[in-house]
Amino acid sequence: MGDHAPKLRFCLIGAGRIGRLHAENVAAHPNARLSAVVDQDADVAAALAERYEAMASTTPIDVITSQAIDAVIVASPSSAHFLYVHEALAAGKPVLCEKPLAADPEDARTLAALARDSGIVTMTGFNRRFDVNHARLQERLAAGEIGRPELVCITSRDPEPPRYEYLANEPGALFTETMVHDLDMARWLLGEEPVKVAAFAANLVEPRFAALKEVDTAVAILTTASGKMARIDNSWGSAYGYDQRIEVLGRGGMLQSGNMQRTTVSLHNGSGPQQDPVPYFFLDRYRDSYRTELDHFIAAVAGKTGVLVDAHDGWRATLLANCVLEAARSGRVVEVPPV
Repeated sequence: MGDHAPKLRFCLIGAGRIGRLHAENVAAHPNARLSAVVDQDADVAAALAERYEAMASTTPIDVITSQAIDAVIVASPSSAHFLYVHEALAAGKPVLCEKPLAADPEDARTLAALARDSGIVTMTGFNRRFDVNHARLQERLAAGEIGRPELVCITSRDPEPPRYEYLANEPGALFTETMVHDLDMARWLLGEEPVKVAAFAANLVEPRFAALKEVDTAVAILTTASGKMARIDNSWGSAYGYDQRIEVLGRGGMLQSGNMQRTTVSLHNGSGPQQDPVPYFFLDRYRDSYRTELDHFIAAVAGKTGVLVDAHDGWRATLLANCVLEAARSGRVVEVPPV
């Protein structure tokens, strides 16, 4: 889109925390306009819409199909993703959907097939692929700096667990809402589809989750047909902040994407070295990646680039998350259905 091209008119579905971030990014983008905000809470929708001079609505299908809308961002609760992405594709509208693409793997597979057959730009919101550090690691890996990747190690730990009420409505959330990011990253860095997964999980951080039979700490192992492996560890109890690290090992060495700190200043005294902490919240760590993600989506809609993380990627990540959940609950190695 050039400077004089019409702005892409967005409908945002979901005015919660992540929806508000998308609204801010769309409104600030030179090639985009936030035209409509949809939320089941009319007051919430109206408040966000008013901030950006957009229309507010509680009827998503009507807005999605409107001729006044060019593209859709889905940031609603996960259980509604399938419906809204399906309706956007049926209406011929490009769609950026927050992870997961759909709560159920078969629904995600259906959307992947629809997106493939229609050719409509459909992007899954795995924003970590657009983090400058992780993206640079993948770029250097693809350039062959350490040779063929053999082992991918991903650490992804949140400083505190989600609310009890949230987890009561999102069973298996540690896998389907948190680890799903890391599973997408593992696929991306391995360059191959995992064929088997094993996992261990426990309730170690929040005792109340035991009543829900939910876990807050997990380790997963993935392997591909050629023998490449990935190890992912997740926790909702990282007392020192939001811990995000990746290592990729090959015959030529190791590539590493480490934690970001608020500053690089350190103090060294009789108590030893002291550094600023890592960010405490995911929006502190990954805020810029959401802007880059939106840039990429708009460029893809304009035909300037392919989609880095499409509906197929969304389907495979959801499928993997459910396989890892099954492995953790059963104690068995689970085979991943083939593409």
